[in-house]
Amino acid sequence: MGLSDIGRARTFAMLDQPWVRSVRRIVSSGERKAMETAEILASHLRLAVEIRERMHENDRSATGFLPPPEFEAVADQFFAKPHESVRGWKRAIDAQHRIVSEVAAVLDGDEGDDIALAGHGGVGTLLLLSLNGREIGREADQPAGGGNFFAYDIGTRRVIHGWRPIDRLEQP
Repeated sequence: MGLSDIGRARTFAMLDQPWVRSVRRIVSSGERKAMETAEILASHLRLAVEIRERMHENDRSATGFLPPPEFEAVADQFFAKPHESVRGWKRAIDAQHRIVSEVAAVLDGDEGDDIALAGHGGVGTLLLLSLNGREIGREADQPAGGGNFFAYDIGTRRVIHGWRPIDRLEQP
């Protein structure tokens, strides 16, 4: 499933944000929504999109689509029991190791340019928790509804700010 009309509108509104001008590289997971977001940004900045399949979201194929209330309940368990497979989903700890190592590979040897990483909020949360040196838990999860980003300094791996909507400025 691709970006919704709301997601597409948010992405185009994102192009007016001041931080967008500093992006010099765009890396996306192979997930359709992530690629669509990355392609809109890339077109605006006249950059190419680099696809990294290992940046994909957590494997939830064991359950397939779940209605939102059921999905939220299973996601709560996923974050609460990171060393266990919940209903056949891949373990949160494994997803965290994968996304952290893949992002490290993306950044290896980078000259310090600002990079936009487009991906799924679930693995983004796992990356953010790792960067903050925190245990896996849902308290740092992307706000409901998607369309958010966080920023960190590539050199120091220090988080600059947590989740914020991509389409509007918010003060720290």
